[in-house]
Amino acid sequence: MSIFERYAPFIQDYIYRNNWESLRAIQTAAADAIFNTDENVLLSASTASGKTEAAFFPILTLFSEDMPKTVGAIYIGPLKALINDQFTRLNELCDEANIPVWHWHGDVAQSHKSKMLKNPSGILQITPESLEAMLLRKHAIIPKLFGDLRFIVIDEIHSLMRGDRGGQTICLIERLCRLAGADPRRIGLSATIGDPEAAGQFLAYGSNRGTVIPKIEAKGVKWRLSMEHFYISQQNDTDAKNDPNALPVLDEKTDTAPENADSGMGYIFEHTRGKKCLVFVNSREECEAVTTTLRSYCEAKHEPDRFLIHHGNLSAAYHETAEQAMKDEDIFMTTCTTATLELGIDIGRLERAFQIDAPFTVSSFLQRMGRTGRRDLPPEMWFVIREELPEPRSMLPETIPWKLLQGIALIQVYIEERWVEPPKLDRLPYSLLYHQTMSTLASCGELTPSALASQVLSLKFFKRISQEDYKVLLRHLLENDHLQRTEEGGLIVGLAGERIVNSFKFYAVFQENEEYTVRWGSQELGTIVMPPPAGEKIAIAGHVWIVEEVDHKRRLVYCEQIKGKVPAYFGDCPGDINTKILQRMKQVLCEDKSYPYLMKNAAARLAQARQTARNSGIVSEPLICLGGNMWCLIPWLGTYAFFAMERFLKIKCADRLGLRGMDSMRPYYIQFTMKVSPNDFFSIIAEEAEKEFDPLDLVYQGEVPIFEKYDEFLPKSLVKKGFAYGILDIKEMKEQIKSWKDLIN
Repeated sequence: MSIFERYAPFIQDYIYRNNWESLRAIQTAAADAIFNTDENVLLSASTASGKTEAAFFPILTLFSEDMPKTVGAIYIGPLKALINDQFTRLNELCDEANIPVWHWHGDVAQSHKSKMLKNPSGILQITPESLEAMLLRKHAIIPKLFGDLRFIVIDEIHSLMRGDRGGQTICLIERLCRLAGADPRRIGLSATIGDPEAAGQFLAYGSNRGTVIPKIEAKGVKWRLSMEHFYISQQNDTDAKNDPNALPVLDEKTDTAPENADSGMGYIFEHTRGKKCLVFVNSREECEAVTTTLRSYCEAKHEPDRFLIHHGNLSAAYHETAEQAMKDEDIFMTTCTTATLELGIDIGRLERAFQIDAPFTVSSFLQRMGRTGRRDLPPEMWFVIREELPEPRSMLPETIPWKLLQGIALIQVYIEERWVEPPKLDRLPYSLLYHQTMSTLASCGELTPSALASQVLSLKFFKRISQEDYKVLLRHLLENDHLQRTEEGGLIVGLAGERIVNSFKFYAVFQENEEYTVRWGSQELGTIVMPPPAGEKIAIAGHVWIVEEVDHKRRLVYCEQIKGKVPAYFGDCPGDINTKILQRMKQVLCEDKSYPYLMKNAAARLAQARQTARNSGIVSEPLICLGGNMWCLIPWLGTYAFFAMERFLKIKCADRLGLRGMDSMRPYYIQFTMKVSPNDFFSIIAEEAEKEFDPLDLVYQGEVPIFEKYDEFLPKSLVKKGFAYGILDIKEMKEQIKSWKDLIN
């Protein structure tokens, strides 16, 4: 029997109705694994390859043959927008078979949720945070809701594997299965997985099943890719020497930017009119600035506004407006966005994506590129690398176009090796440990210390946490009234803990800033942090507003719209770059090859950077003299190994080196003054690196390096240990120092 014949009749009809000529390789492989094994399944294939249907066609077929008595499948999506999108797609598929599809997150009407609670059945689509809330608030009825749960589908699983949110998801699945007495199979979906075997193990944590990872032969896809370089607020040299290998512009411009427009922003403005595009940026602040600038160009040209905005601090109304406009085939607008549109929501027939500067990861680049290229169009991305024009007196490292090198490196490691960042699963997740301890106790009620430890430490994600560390945590929480001991010797949530657990923000484990809701009349615009006083300006939703009133008690900001520009601030947005990318950036400077996607300015800027590198020796010598006793170390290390190097130099080597005035541009270079020769520098750091030392030695005296959301509630000793053993990449730092031994005479 073929896979198509094995599908239920209503799915066969759906395939016929949609004029599919054949099943895709991912759909055949998924069906074989789901129908013919009892294992978990990890499906990895390119964006828009049909992974959702690949998972649900066999699940729905099995349901139609033996309908679950409760909710039969949970779909966990990382974004509300993704759930809303899949909700529409799955409803159409399930209507005929009378299989209900429910969705559950903060923007869903209570009436819809009440219906599901009365009639638990079919498929539930939910975010990790809403699942946390459900376990906390609906604890007693979990068996009724999920007693016959058979599948848990985790979409965009790669996005959950780089921090506490993924750990939270796996913990929630384990806790839910214990409560419900269910043993569902897990199915992970992703377009970009760097280490499938590690991802398969992560998916299987605590499930007593293995993971089947079907090998799917991906057919070659041709990219339309370009990268151009611009100096910010400067006109690029139009007389720059033409590189015969430089790529010409991929498409003719459809508009002309206003005179004196920023050259990079003008380039985007000129190539988006009459088209449906995305402009990706790396922070919410930049998203606001870019949108405001592009809208001001429309105004200067007396053209209707053709730019939308989409990021995590905007209200649901703004999100949905942008999403609907993207899906409408007759609306040709461009949306400026952050990672919120990076994941699998279907946003229609996009013609191209722009990327301002380089993203931090290959995974991000592939996801963003994958937003385009749907519906028979090739994937198309235009990189717009912007750089401040170096001043005549700039130090050498400031004259290197780091973002240009980073963009090239991200593309090359994938083209050459199909490399994507592997998951980082070796951290000590103490912040999440606090969160799951409080959540477990709040939902279960009084537990003895041993029963609480048994429930929490048995969760597979906490396999690296010792019982001794857990005792230290519980004692600290008792001392600070987050936990309270009853007369019978049991533990309950204390008064300080209740304030944390009872906040709606408790459901999330990712870091948040203290946010204020911004309102204009009856409209909610979104949220900001650190609101300015009345009379000052703010930027949100792609416009500028003047603050009329700030209600600090209710955390509300009332404003009126005005014209102009002003920077926005939504909190810090750190980037995490792998050492593999830094090493490839170094190679970009070393090699003479040209890259077919570089345009005229980018090719000229790269040639200039290579000449600078050759003249200064920065690719052969990591330590460069900037003049006098001022030096620059370029270690070519990723973010967490770079952190370790900074601390190692300051704490272990500074006295012997006479090192002072350290200043870093992470993760690219470290500037400082020192009193020793380069030969002595490398000798001393090699000697110190060979000594055995406790990673805790690299935590500064008196420092409590809070990194995760709930670190502030942990004992200082655990915060330091989690940072030293889980964040700092001392092993990689030591390997790099060892490789410099050849530089010692």
